[in-house]
Amino acid sequence: MVAKIGSDGFPGHRIARPAHWRAPFIFACPHAGRQYPSRFIAETRLSLLELRRSEDAYVDALLPEAEAIGVPILYADFPRAFVDVNRAPDELDPLLFDGPVAAASPRSNRVLAGFGVVPRLAAEGRQIYTKRLPAAEARARVKWCYEPYHASLRALITECLTQFGEAVIIDWHSMPSRGGGRTLPQIVLGDRFGAACAEGNVRDWETAFGAAGLKVVRNTPYAGGYVTSLYGRPAQGIHALQIEVNRSLYLDEGAVARSDAFSGFRETILSAAERVVGSRDALRSFAAE
Repeated sequence: MVAKIGSDGFPGHRIARPAHWRAPFIFACPHAGRQYPSRFIAETRLSLLELRRSEDAYVDALLPEAEAIGVPILYADFPRAFVDVNRAPDELDPLLFDGPVAAASPRSNRVLAGFGVVPRLAAEGRQIYTKRLPAAEARARVKWCYEPYHASLRALITECLTQFGEAVIIDWHSMPSRGGGRTLPQIVLGDRFGAACAEGNVRDWETAFGAAGLKVVRNTPYAGGYVTSLYGRPAQGIHALQIEVNRSLYLDEGAVARSDAFSGFRETILSAAERVVGSRDALRSFAAE
């Protein structure tokens, strides 16, 4: 079952639910949205291809179907260049708006870099807009895109805690093949250096990806973003793990198109996810006997 949440003029998000929720996982895909509002396209100086280079392109399509894996999946349909839900809601860039906004104080490094909740810059530091936006636009995007997404995530966490006694958020992302003048790892697991997710949960994914022949590192260069740090509370039974996938494994990065390796790598993701979710499901079944 897929529930779609949105509003007139603003792309929303989707929740795909399995008939049977097998284990205490919630998959989330916040940066693969590709519904670009026409007015957004009219406001930008960039081509659609340039905007799309900000996406975690097709990560949503890499993930197994909710019914196949037995866990709910939350997808943002709005693009990251329009609203970034992996930011605090007050990370608003005063340089982008023509009136006062309730910006974070002091301004975060992400805002200073141009990558707030409503980004001023796209990938490769490209200016998105031809002119400043009305301050009301910032408030509208937060109200109609950002807040409903986080409300749905919180509701899933509450439901998961009620059903299983714990919740493990797996926040799926992708990263460029190169950064800082070097080739990036194949998989990066970000747990805020242990603060957001219990060691056993991280190790399960590390082992599953390793068994698939992938090189896995932790927290470098990505230790987890706002979602991971906000929701990851292991002492309260809520764990959050950010998974970054190197785009060279499945994507033609220049064209922002699925590469010939896409289908095979999707099977790799399915295998790793099934190994982790299946083992937790089996453990619960054994404990219940």
